[in-house]
Amino acid sequence: MSMFSVGLSGLSAAQNALNTTSNNISNVFTPGYNRELTQLGEGRTGGGVRVDSIERQFNTYVANQLNSAKTQSSALDTYNNQISQIDNLLADRAAGLSPLMQNFFSSLEDLASAPSDPAARQGVLGTANTLSAQFRSFDGYLQDMQSNINNQIKDEVTQINNTVEQIAGLNKEIALARARSGEAPNGLLNQRDHLVSELNERMDLRLNVQDGKTYNISLPNGQPLVTGTNSFKLETMQADYDPQRTVVGYRDGGGNLTQLNESTIKGGALGGLMSFRSETLDKTQNQIGQLAVSLSVAFNEQHKKGIDLNGDNGEDFFNVRAPQAYSYAGNSADVASIEFDADNLGQLRATDYIVSYRDDTFTVTRNDNGASVDFEWSNDTLSFGGVDIAFTNMPANGDKFEIQPVRRAGNGMEVNISDVDQIAAGEEASSGDNRNALALQNLQSENIVGGNASVSGAYASIVSDVGNRANITQVNLDARQGLTDQLRAVQQSESGVNLDEEAANLLRYQQYYMANARVIDTAGSIMDTILNLRN
Repeated sequence: MSMFSVGLSGLSAAQNALNTTSNNISNVFTPGYNRELTQLGEGRTGGGVRVDSIERQFNTYVANQLNSAKTQSSALDTYNNQISQIDNLLADRAAGLSPLMQNFFSSLEDLASAPSDPAARQGVLGTANTLSAQFRSFDGYLQDMQSNINNQIKDEVTQINNTVEQIAGLNKEIALARARSGEAPNGLLNQRDHLVSELNERMDLRLNVQDGKTYNISLPNGQPLVTGTNSFKLETMQADYDPQRTVVGYRDGGGNLTQLNESTIKGGALGGLMSFRSETLDKTQNQIGQLAVSLSVAFNEQHKKGIDLNGDNGEDFFNVRAPQAYSYAGNSADVASIEFDADNLGQLRATDYIVSYRDDTFTVTRNDNGASVDFEWSNDTLSFGGVDIAFTNMPANGDKFEIQPVRRAGNGMEVNISDVDQIAAGEEASSGDNRNALALQNLQSENIVGGNASVSGAYASIVSDVGNRANITQVNLDARQGLTDQLRAVQQSESGVNLDEEAANLLRYQQYYMANARVIDTAGSIMDTILNLRN
């Protein structure tokens, strides 16, 4: 190879290196961009230099670690944002239930001191109305969170579907590019890896690289979302056990839609939402409902033992929403009625249940911990956990029912009486009798919630439980975010653009270019000298 050709090969290599460096600098802030390097090699024959490849600085191992860490960080961040709202609500001393319950029982103390005083009686009604309104407000706030999570789940699923469809499309484009040139454009590879990174922030998924080229993505249970150039969709759907609950379904290649178990969805924003709902939101709503029912029913039962100023027996002081029951699709029987069992209210727990009928017998299972619950079947009534259930007809094998004894109970808590004379403060028809008022006041210190806690103790436990969970989530988030930041720094050290380094490369390759130009110029001068010798 002539000196002229050698210089031209060097000039071309320098131009390629300058272009690569310029491209790095221009994409320094482009999300998902991986720094490129021009790889040079010795010319095959006669010397010179050639460009072997424009190499993308991408470490698959580090990228996988970072994606996994981002999945967990995203889930914890989403969980933390949600639980902080409940923690702030419950811990607010001014807006919480604790001072209102204290005011209510203090008004009963005033009533016991002056059982026939209209002002004292009006005070009881006033504090009772305020307390029940706050129960309804709390339930409304938590129910709004349930609705918002339903909507957020729909948004996340839409984004996941769009992303997996794009990844399948990029698989096709990359395969075509490889077929045309033997190499895939780095830009397409960057786009695909960036989409995978974004996908992991929404949900924990499994990535399998087929033949080192095609990306296949599946759910943790193995169901595919991307297979080569084909993509499969997730869909939001109404839970078959609860019409108010949005869950995720999977539509396979045959068009069949299958509801996914909520535990299948882990990690990412979607997993964080579903974990928060099942672990904290459901539980807190049930705890508030349990507190409302326990207080209302216990107060009603004691109130009915008294006599009001009209000489009549006391009636229910509070109204409270009845338990909720839902039949699974395809059941042969429905729930005809469901009500609280006042005689066994100590069995009432802050959880939902699944009632199954199989092998000609019932099975009752708690949703919060999966434990089996004892029950009684008598006079066509199923009794457990402080509720009695009657069915339209005898369930058939395979029938299932979702039972929510207290989930929305706070929503229906209201004061049932409006006439102050109807407050049954005495045990006899005497205007000065305060014995039932004292008994009502004493409910404050009795273990009427779950048979093991007072109303104030139960509420303090709710606040403490949510606060502890919020603190644990924050600590875990900080630790996980620290790991994510470390991995991101490692990834950037290998794949990120360093402007100082690129600026140095510009000068280096500029000198390289000028030197090769000088070689060509020198070759031309030598040629001119040789030609002039002949003259």
